[in-house]
Amino acid sequence: MAKKRLKAIPLGGVGEIGKNLWVVEFGDDLIVLDCGLAFPEDEMLGIDLVIPDISYLLDNREKVRGIVLTHGHEDHAGALPYVLAQLSAPVYATKLVQGLISVKLKEHRLLGSVEQIVVESGDIVDFGELSVEFIRVAHSIPDAVLVAVDSPVGKLVFTGDFKFDQSPMDGKVTDFARLAELGAEGVLVLISDCTRVEQPGFTPSERVITETFDRVFQAAEGRVLITTFASNISRVQQAIQSAHRHGRKTAVVGRSMESNVAVARELDYLTIPDGALLRVDEVNKLSPDKILYVTTGSQGEPTSVLSRIANQEHRQIKLEPGDTAIISATPVPGNEEAVARTINKLFRQGVDVIYGAESSVHVSGHASREELRLMLNLIRPQFVVPAHGEYRHMVLYKRLAEECGVPASNILMTDIGTVMEFADSFGKITDKVVAGDVLVDGITVGEVGEVVLRDRRLLSKDGVVIVVATVDRQTGMVVAGPDVVSRGFVYARNSEELLEAAKERALQALEVAVPGQAELGLMQSKIKEAVGKFIYEQTRRRPMIMPVVQLM
Repeated sequence: MAKKRLKAIPLGGVGEIGKNLWVVEFGDDLIVLDCGLAFPEDEMLGIDLVIPDISYLLDNREKVRGIVLTHGHEDHAGALPYVLAQLSAPVYATKLVQGLISVKLKEHRLLGSVEQIVVESGDIVDFGELSVEFIRVAHSIPDAVLVAVDSPVGKLVFTGDFKFDQSPMDGKVTDFARLAELGAEGVLVLISDCTRVEQPGFTPSERVITETFDRVFQAAEGRVLITTFASNISRVQQAIQSAHRHGRKTAVVGRSMESNVAVARELDYLTIPDGALLRVDEVNKLSPDKILYVTTGSQGEPTSVLSRIANQEHRQIKLEPGDTAIISATPVPGNEEAVARTINKLFRQGVDVIYGAESSVHVSGHASREELRLMLNLIRPQFVVPAHGEYRHMVLYKRLAEECGVPASNILMTDIGTVMEFADSFGKITDKVVAGDVLVDGITVGEVGEVVLRDRRLLSKDGVVIVVATVDRQTGMVVAGPDVVSRGFVYARNSEELLEAAKERALQALEVAVPGQAELGLMQSKIKEAVGKFIYEQTRRRPMIMPVVQLM
């Protein structure tokens, strides 16, 4: 009988930023590590979110023992409601993470139907032949953990997001001692975050942000607005405390942020001085130099609070010349243009906008090069898999691991869906499973595919030309039309003549397509071909041609 091996399969989060979801499997036992989403790229028109394809999990649902979350950020926990709508599994996470995901589960009407199990740093949970140990790490959100998965053939360490912050906001530093013990015990494989491998040295402490906030509040004469991720509880804490020290009252604005703040306060992960937090309408009664707004919208999301303020469409908040806005986040890849547009609109209103890493209004929660090196030297794994990064990050991390003494043959470069198998002195890519992107568009999940996206891109680029005609079902003769209507397709020079000529081409196509009988598909195809060719010849543009033929 073949010897069992430990399998690790990324269904997201390699070769990309976001959508982190890993499968770890041994025999008949399978656990899921993280369950994240990604933000859509610019060409994904109309798409709200991108989540992993979990076909492999659905095909192996009888093996799934649980979903383990390392922390509460969207790229590690945001896809959970969409996955749990298809797959029944208990969720294991620390107290704050469980509180944050409860908000999401409630929105999706799943709260109460999902088993949520709270764990703490130091806990070990058994999942059949697998067990998971939760180990505290510092990140930009409290209650983050690294997980060590034990199996009969060795340990797998999954870092999640981490950095070696020596003065984190919650005072809880990474558990160096336990990491060193793991290294001494022996680690078969390390799956490591590599997002900031390009950055030398160490990532600055979160406390750097407090110093910046204090300087801004000291100098600001008008209102101050700070925007960050709704799940960035530590940043919200810093903003409120700094504002309080400078005599300002805070209003938290944005549905997701308001919900997360409420949960964090209830669980004692957010300490707010008495009277420091007010409603928006209460804060608006104060003089501008006494006001702080903490809002959503750091990624330029069109419907977020900050975007509505930038567009001067927010019902309760109006910024004026002399006010200050702080973008306390780095744009997720794909969101750069949206963030830039928002910043430009705020500047046009006379608002002083502070943004960018050089302004010290945001520090990363990810380990830089020397921290990644330190993790490798603490863990001392046989095999290494770079994760949570684009491909260039993975390549640079591979080089770093080689510098730390890991043989090149023991560093596995993966793609989404790659199956890796490990045993003592064995680590190889052995197979490939179905994996990829599932697009969320409003309330629909997975119904928008490449064909729809292609049509949307075409419509956004050259518009649409609609050709409408009525044809006798029996004789195939044109009874009415064809009429040509365009939307988003502007051809100022002789546009009326162009559309009239397009009608003639459509009529000629119908006469060719219908020699005595009406074949709907053939008629539509001929119209599309003839009109499309004619318009391209005249304009060098390719609008979408939509033939509408009615039979009577």
